[in-house]
Amino acid sequence: MARGEEPLLSQGRPSSDRSDDRSMEEEDALLTGQKQEPRKQGWAFWREVGLFAWAVIATALVIILAVLYQHQQQTSSPKPSGGEWKNGRPTGKRNLIFMVSDGMGPTSLSLTRSFRQTTTGLPIDDVLVLDEHLIGSSRTRSTSSLVTDSAAGATAFSCGQKSYNGAISVLPNRDPCGTVLEAAKRAGYLTGLVVTTRITDATPACFAAHVNHREEEDKIAEQEVGEHPLGRVLDLMLGGGRCHFVPNTTDGSCRHDDRDVIDLAKKKGFNYVSDRKGFDGLNFGTGVKLPLLGLFADTDIPYEVDRRNMDDVYPSLDEMARTALTALQDATEDSDKGFFLMIEGSRIDHAGHGNDPVAQVHEVLAYDKAFSSVLDFLARDDVEGVLVGTSDHETGGLATARQLHDTYPEYHWFPSILANASHSAENLAYQLRDHIAGHHISPLEIGIKNPPRSPASLDPASPSLSADSPELKQYVRHLLSTGLGISDPTSTEISRLAHSSSDPWPASYIFADMISRRAQVGWTTHGHSAVDVNIYASDPEQAQPLRGNRENTEIGKFLIEYLGLEKEMGVVTQELKAWKKGGEWMGKVLPDGQVGNKGDHYEGDFRKRGVMDCGCVGGRAEGHVH
Repeated sequence: MARGEEPLLSQGRPSSDRSDDRSMEEEDALLTGQKQEPRKQGWAFWREVGLFAWAVIATALVIILAVLYQHQQQTSSPKPSGGEWKNGRPTGKRNLIFMVSDGMGPTSLSLTRSFRQTTTGLPIDDVLVLDEHLIGSSRTRSTSSLVTDSAAGATAFSCGQKSYNGAISVLPNRDPCGTVLEAAKRAGYLTGLVVTTRITDATPACFAAHVNHREEEDKIAEQEVGEHPLGRVLDLMLGGGRCHFVPNTTDGSCRHDDRDVIDLAKKKGFNYVSDRKGFDGLNFGTGVKLPLLGLFADTDIPYEVDRRNMDDVYPSLDEMARTALTALQDATEDSDKGFFLMIEGSRIDHAGHGNDPVAQVHEVLAYDKAFSSVLDFLARDDVEGVLVGTSDHETGGLATARQLHDTYPEYHWFPSILANASHSAENLAYQLRDHIAGHHISPLEIGIKNPPRSPASLDPASPSLSADSPELKQYVRHLLSTGLGISDPTSTEISRLAHSSSDPWPASYIFADMISRRAQVGWTTHGHSAVDVNIYASDPEQAQPLRGNRENTEIGKFLIEYLGLEKEMGVVTQELKAWKKGGEWMGKVLPDGQVGNKGDHYEGDFRKRGVMDCGCVGGRAEGHVH
């Protein structure tokens, strides 16, 4: 074979000068049958071996260093700019903002995200601010049930301990437990509460009061203004619930006695505002003199979807949150301590109880806006700070799906249906009730939840309408069209609303069910569920202990540890226990059956109640939602 020809056995193989020579030698050996002497490996060969070994060793070192760095990041929090950290926590001046989205489960976010994208023409990758700060989830059971209420849930946050449903910072052994807010006040921090429900409701109460059961809202009001074993522990309160602060001789009161708690608050040093003019005078916090009590509604501040159509009479959650942040920031400017502030999106829970998807999406959007404002505050502020947010439980068993018929369902839900609504089901129910009674209620009165007057007393000179009158049915159609955007009501739906005073379900439930069915939004309960809820943080590194799936008490312990309040927690708890022995300041003592675990085994509950029984009295839900 000529030397210039390509060897047959090497066709199609990649080549180099050295590989060509070796290939030809191998082919010659095969053709001649003569054994070739092995070639000695030269410097070039050993150079390649050395380079390969060096590359392997260098790669291994990089992997080892990366693993060590990741381990260090996961076991200790870094030092953020401007702050001093020791043993995984800040040691200098710092602020802690804790946000509670009462009743908001993971599906609430899915519902609201799709609603926002659909109604504003946003792309599918445009998400809520909350979505960008998700770090984990929380398990929510109480000591008395797998399904918690807000009181037990908030006690887990405030005390870092589990308790029974209904407990306001009281443990199953009936001892009061010191709260992170009380301990912060003892350590020199300023403290505040911002809510859209009654300031005496379960979540805010658990941070600044101690009663055996959440229904003791009169006592909670007294403790919040300073009639408390520890003295005044709050510097700022903004929300609703004025009815528990005014004597029962006053219009709009819901107290059981004639105590004037607003007057008591003023004697304790509080400055008091009660309306939009007073709120505007606070100038978003720069005009605040602490301590401050702001009560802007008799009971709950109206749902956001209604509030925004009421001539700006009620402040929004975002407005109150920004006001509180600025006020506390200015008041602590010359202090070596910062502040602790709890902000609650309270009425997400109420929308879940009412199974109202319209109220739900607007409440979540309002909470998302306030969450964003807190992030902006932390970004601007020179003081070390962190925002942690979570829910106490999920409400309503919400699903973005609904099977309407016996046949297999299509995979749909329709956010655009919710966009057609301009009012909550609660608001429409009040309008219907008062129209039937012959009283044309004003928009401001519609915002009052459970107003202290009966329909029969609204306008005695005007007779009530007959449930079967054509005029009433026409008015119902008008409400459905203008309030919910429903133009195709059935005769059965019209009749149920016209007869709502005798229907086992309140009219608000009927309105909510009508739009839920059309949007194909599902609900499994008018109560709470045991679904795990989300945990959010402004900085996942600062909230490292809350990453992953956590017990709700771990959130409470984080709040305590972030502010370094372990010692103060012990001190205030001992002082509270000492007071417990001196009287009944925590309210009526509950029997063991209401405090212990009621059991989570099946007892044939479906046989205990009628099919249409919703726990209502006179067509209205009994008591406040929880």
